[in-house]
Amino acid sequence: MIRNYLRIALRSLLKHKLYSFIHIFGLAIGMAVFLLIAQYVRFERSYEDFIPGAENIYRVTLEQYLNGELQIASAENYPAVGPALLQELPEVTSFARLYNLGYKNNVIITNEQAKPEPIAFKHRKFLYADSAFLPMMGYEMAAGNPATALAKPLTAVVSEKYASLYFGSENPIGQSLRLQDDDFNDELVTVTGVFRDLPPNTHLKFDVLFSYKTLYGRYEQAPERYGQSWRRKDMYTFIRVAPGTDAQALLDKFPAIVEQYKPEMEEQNRKDVLGLQPLRDIHLTSDLAEEPEPNGDGRIVLFMGLTGLFVLLIAWINYVNLSTARAIERAREVGIRKVAGAVKGQLVRQFLTEATVVNFLALLLTWVLVFLALPLFNTLSGLSFDAFYLFQPWFLGLMLGLWVAGSLFSGIYPAFVLSSFRPVSVLKGSLKNTAGGLWVRRGLVVFQFAASMVLIVGTFTIYRQLRFMLNRDLGMEIDQVLVVERPGISERDRQAYNSAIDVFRAELAKHPDIKAVSTSITIPGKQREYKSSVKRYGAADNEAVTLRINSMDYDFLEVFKMKLLAGRAFSAEFPQDRDTSVILTEAAARLLGFDAPQQAVGRTLSIPNFDWNPIVVGIVNDYHQVSLKKAADPTIFYCTPYNGEFYSMRIQTSRLPGTLAHVQRSWAAAFPGNPFEHFFLDDYFNRQYGNERRFARLSAFFAILAILVGCLGLFGLSGYTVAQRTREIGIRKVLGSSVPGLIGLLSKDMLKLVLLAIVIAAPLAWFAMNRWLQGFAYRIDIGWQVFALAGALTVAVAFATVGFQSMKAALASPVRALRTE
Repeated sequence: MIRNYLRIALRSLLKHKLYSFIHIFGLAIGMAVFLLIAQYVRFERSYEDFIPGAENIYRVTLEQYLNGELQIASAENYPAVGPALLQELPEVTSFARLYNLGYKNNVIITNEQAKPEPIAFKHRKFLYADSAFLPMMGYEMAAGNPATALAKPLTAVVSEKYASLYFGSENPIGQSLRLQDDDFNDELVTVTGVFRDLPPNTHLKFDVLFSYKTLYGRYEQAPERYGQSWRRKDMYTFIRVAPGTDAQALLDKFPAIVEQYKPEMEEQNRKDVLGLQPLRDIHLTSDLAEEPEPNGDGRIVLFMGLTGLFVLLIAWINYVNLSTARAIERAREVGIRKVAGAVKGQLVRQFLTEATVVNFLALLLTWVLVFLALPLFNTLSGLSFDAFYLFQPWFLGLMLGLWVAGSLFSGIYPAFVLSSFRPVSVLKGSLKNTAGGLWVRRGLVVFQFAASMVLIVGTFTIYRQLRFMLNRDLGMEIDQVLVVERPGISERDRQAYNSAIDVFRAELAKHPDIKAVSTSITIPGKQREYKSSVKRYGAADNEAVTLRINSMDYDFLEVFKMKLLAGRAFSAEFPQDRDTSVILTEAAARLLGFDAPQQAVGRTLSIPNFDWNPIVVGIVNDYHQVSLKKAADPTIFYCTPYNGEFYSMRIQTSRLPGTLAHVQRSWAAAFPGNPFEHFFLDDYFNRQYGNERRFARLSAFFAILAILVGCLGLFGLSGYTVAQRTREIGIRKVLGSSVPGLIGLLSKDMLKLVLLAIVIAAPLAWFAMNRWLQGFAYRIDIGWQVFALAGALTVAVAFATVGFQSMKAALASPVRALRTE
């Protein structure tokens, strides 16, 4: 029986090759899109899944308030938070602190014993870690005991990759590595372990870990500063809680602990709020200051998941529409089978078998399409999937599920429709398409194009917002600015260090394409939170405001093309600027209560955290330190010609290779032994929009495929509708109807459905994209133009699809049409 079903199904497919192609190719594209997006969504939602017991691990966050206003929401915390929580809360079974020195400093780690010469690397992914960190996270070790590897000072563990780079084929255990950084730290440690290279689906990416207790040997007060301090917030704190712990109940106990250890907060009009983030939620839900790396966006993942589902539904709907539209054509077959004794169950199984065969053939094509599309998909998504993913059990299981679900979803309704025909009506030729079936097909077409319309509006909105952020005036010019970080290895003697910086500047000045050079503690795009409370001198504590802190030297304004609104810039002609002067942005001056920039010049401020009372010597325009997803911060600049962490130079790029070579020679002359690395500031700043760039590329790609799948179905459906009206078209042409008139007649019904889809989709698209835009401090307005453009594009594509079939029929010979009838 099954063999007979299969034979009939294949015979039917071969008999109607065009419709079979539309069925199979449309389903294949829909399933391929769904599977590609499923890989993306699964990866984004899999962060930290490889960590045993990850559901019981939390990161402790910190929010700081001043006078009731939020100052900072940070991923980092005080060093003493972990020990306090372990001591005060029985639910907390362990804690681990991480000091992200690779993010804060220029770290160079060297194997000085390597032959023929020392091997040194500059490290970004470098952390100091408590001894509990490796056991808490359960990272797999290639060598060493995770419970004891970081228990002692001056010990380290390295990844397999860097163990090979530093030590080659030698056993790294017991070998030494030296750390040097731009804060003049110099530590020689012993390698006590090697961990397996971390998978990409973790928000904590590191290559080298030094023991946290190594920090205690830095200076006399270091054990207090890094062990029990509640002053500086510069540590990630992770806790593991007992299984079954109520996270909210635990969180409710935190305010009492803060009050116990920081009782002075209320008197200072300050408030610290500790929070809990589940380890697995960090990647998609957290966007705090001092994140180890830019996280993903859960809204984007949700939107992409819905996109995959919509495209798959559009493909299944195509099958349903075409199958039910061709019901009259197959009615005679059903009537004869019923007269011959076939029962409804047998007919249902027959048509479900056809759907199963179509979906199976589509599934084979799907696998090929996914394999071919992987390189392009990797480029668009920024991921690195390979063919191995196509053989993973979950992926093969998902394909099997698609086959079963697709066969049932796309086949069950047509099967029952086709098997329900009455043989008497069929054989008399009196069977017509029912109004109910017609409305079902129309409803499905509306759904298809409504979904496509939402995707088009979404794509346009994403691109417009991205273009808006990339082109908005930042308050400073960041193009043609080359940046190098200060050296990690340098003289401890301050005078010698300053002299090296003078040598670097002097060498750079010899090249005509280097227009100006400046040093600062941070640069636009750096997500560091240097902030402090500032008030007018003599004002009450409750009048203090929070300002971002940056530094500026004598050439800063020239390099970044900022405007001086009042007063003067820092100058070598005023040596006291280093100790007594500050410059404010316009917003900072306004926040401090000055109505005009000139009013602030010459006024004295108070910065209690630094015990400093500087004088305002100038006001500059506002600028964006970080992306436009966040509001611009009012900023205060202090003067430092030597202590900056970044050297920024404005260059003429017409002869870039020669200019870069000169910068590298100048670097080597001033800072021997330091690896040379550089970047352009505009590229660095725009990396903050990585999620939005990927979202824009992916949404555009899949919107195009969704429209393609929808048009395939519309093409088949309109072709069949035209074929059903062949006699009518012939008669109309004989009676004098024009070709444009016939095209309009044949197209209008389908285009009405498309217009209805646009009307339904417009408010849904507006709601979805407006919610997405709420995540940006600076955003576009979704004007009617977006919907008009998206609607016009949808109508144009639909008309081109339907119009092709209509024109073909309108241009056909009426004699042949009537003879055929």
